[in-house]
Amino acid sequence: MFRPQAVLAVVVSLSLLVLPTYGAPAPAIGTVTSASGARIGATTASVGSTVFVGDHLSTEKMGSIQVRAGAARLMLSGASAVDVAELQGKTPAARLLSGTVVFSTANAAAFVLHASKANIRAKTDEPTVGQITYVNDKELRVRCNRGSLAISVEDETQFVPEGMSYRVILDPDAYYAAEAAGQGPQGAGTRGGRPPLRAGRSRFLLIAIIITGVATGVALYEALQSPETP
Repeated sequence: MFRPQAVLAVVVSLSLLVLPTYGAPAPAIGTVTSASGARIGATTASVGSTVFVGDHLSTEKMGSIQVRAGAARLMLSGASAVDVAELQGKTPAARLLSGTVVFSTANAAAFVLHASKANIRAKTDEPTVGQITYVNDKELRVRCNRGSLAISVEDETQFVPEGMSYRVILDPDAYYAAEAAGQGPQGAGTRGGRPPLRAGRSRFLLIAIIITGVATGVALYEALQSPETP
């Protein structure tokens, strides 16, 4: 006997099998507030563009892009790139792949930057501005323009106070091996060739450096300042 209900059930079941399956959309983390010579993925970035988790932000040699993400702002200088990372709970995050970024925060939970195996964020809820340059997967350059920064690698955390700049050595064993072989930059870029801030069995080293390129840092710092930002 012909049963219309049974035929309808089979048709519906087959249609569900061929329909595309879509996951939940990536969450938005912020909005572009300024852009010049910058891209979001393959698309030219413009003021008002929404930035989502998973987006790739990049700038040309003379470009820049600034993103507001809740209580934080992130600026990429020229020839820089980041991937917008998964939210850390409710905290926006990004991974620095190349170049230099400056971020400002109104509290310690406003933003976290991943760079190689380090995580960098504001130490306190005071307004904070930090500048990070990716040298390679074993070294970063970190400057704190305002407040103080916390740098963590696995279970170890060290701090960068306001006005200080450091080389962050993420492979201490390789660094000491180079020093022992006479290949290390003794004195060059350091304060009188002082030893690292911490040594021994630390997972990473902080080495104070003489400030160079101050104009760039100050320009980026000023660009992040407004009555509406930290």
